[in-house]
Amino acid sequence: MKHSDKDNSTVRLQVYLSRNGVCSRREAMSVIKEGHVRVNGAVVTEPSTSVFPEKDTVKVDGKVVQQKEYIYLLLNKAKGYVTTRSGAHREKTVYDLVPKQYSHLVPVGRLDKETEGLLLLTNDGDTAYKLTHPRFDIDKTYFVRVQGELDIRDKQRVMKGIYLEGKRTSPAVIKGVKANKKFTDFYMIIHEGRKRQIRMMMAKVGYKVIYLKRIAQGPLKLGDLKTGAFRLLNRKEKEALDRI
Repeated sequence: MKHSDKDNSTVRLQVYLSRNGVCSRREAMSVIKEGHVRVNGAVVTEPSTSVFPEKDTVKVDGKVVQQKEYIYLLLNKAKGYVTTRSGAHREKTVYDLVPKQYSHLVPVGRLDKETEGLLLLTNDGDTAYKLTHPRFDIDKTYFVRVQGELDIRDKQRVMKGIYLEGKRTSPAVIKGVKANKKFTDFYMIIHEGRKRQIRMMMAKVGYKVIYLKRIAQGPLKLGDLKTGAFRLLNRKEKEALDRI
């Protein structure tokens, strides 16, 4: 399975089968190890084998696995847009920020109306699941500004985890704190995705969030993408998602 450097990116065979609807990732391991899979005519029994989706022919029990076309769109969500397909009372939605050709894509997680930043839209349910399910422990990094000067004791409370609606939050990371008497800026890293979680956590210890922006989710970084703008993921970013 030799290819030139100009070929498209590779994906693990186990992931390839799962993404294209053959079976789950766990089931794919058994299917491959039991010798049911051929790549370009050769039996492959190692699930981590790399395949080139655009070049290689993959068969399971003699049947060709047809590749699905997955799209990954990274949006810098603007404030004032809701992360739903149709907003109540004619509210603006994130779909107003992207061309109609991408209207079939689904947001990976949610950002509330007043929150800005990184929002991935995709038709890849497997990747969406990995990025949002708590068991994968995916980092979500936010830039946060709260009213007033953040007390170190309150910071420690949030970092240890606090109770919201009867359930304790997982430990958070707070770093890069810059404070004055009017407001405090910092970065917060969490692994959960509860509704309005950061706003509720800070309110619990007595602070109002006046600005909130997600700047990273797992291996994806917002970078210098302008507010309201979007771009498609590059090859390295898609490969990074495959490694989760």
